[in-house]
Amino acid sequence: MMQLSHNAQWVLLSTLILGIAAGIIGCFAYWKRQSLMSDALSHAALPGVAVGFLAVGVKSLPAMIGGAAVSALLGAALIHWIRTSSRVKEDAAMGIVLSVFFGLGIMLVTFASRSASGNQSGLDSFIFGQAASMVKQDVWTMTALALLVILVAAAGFKEWKLFLFDGAFGQGLGLSGRWMNSLYMAVLVLVIVIGIQSVGVILMSALLIIPPVSARYWTHSFGRMVVLAGGLGGGAGMLGTLISTMGKGWPTGPFIVLVASGLFMVSLVFGYRKGLLVLYLEQRSQRRRLVRETAEPHALKEGMGS
Repeated sequence: MMQLSHNAQWVLLSTLILGIAAGIIGCFAYWKRQSLMSDALSHAALPGVAVGFLAVGVKSLPAMIGGAAVSALLGAALIHWIRTSSRVKEDAAMGIVLSVFFGLGIMLVTFASRSASGNQSGLDSFIFGQAASMVKQDVWTMTALALLVILVAAAGFKEWKLFLFDGAFGQGLGLSGRWMNSLYMAVLVLVIVIGIQSVGVILMSALLIIPPVSARYWTHSFGRMVVLAGGLGGGAGMLGTLISTMGKGWPTGPFIVLVASGLFMVSLVFGYRKGLLVLYLEQRSQRRRLVRETAEPHALKEGMGS
């Protein structure tokens, strides 16, 4: 059996907590019908990573997370501005911001990597994810921020339900829709920026989208969906990271996404809330009942005729 180093065990714990946080916040994005927003903002965070590195000259996770957060929030503001000040629809605005910011980010990462201080920066790991490149301080920072996100989601669970499902009623009770929307965007951006080193900017959105969609096949309850999505996200994060440690230089993000995709396929087929197998069994049962209900009057009529 493969023995994991002490640092690798901490990395596994951090990706477990990251997956839980991503699954929970992904549920919020799912019900706000903004799942693709996570994709746009994760790509928009890349320029901030490079700017954060260039600003301090060394690979400092707090500096790069701060830069990524500012860049992602700027991307969100641009999406909102494009949508409200023009005829461009929200999905098109997301596509514009995603492509422009990601292209700028690739250019800045290339420039930083070729600089004298960037030869060993490891900025490429932020594109596809590489949990093995994290040091102990990175793990502690990522874990603490992910726990903060989980705490915010749990502490205001009733307020989140009002915000997502009945905003008008919530405002009648004194709940500020603008404040809740700002808090929602803040925790969404925070999950993205703390996960891009282990999962990567390209695939971080998958960790926010796939677990909630998978959980939807198992329950219609919002509370149970949040818990289940957190469990599926945490399991995918931990198992994907474990697989990536089995090979030298294997990127973490793709394995996490593959595990999450496998869990989605299981949910799609076997989920007892509209899973394919359940739908098939229900349809077969309905056909049999229809045949039986059709055959009984016919048999009774034949019996009366004889």
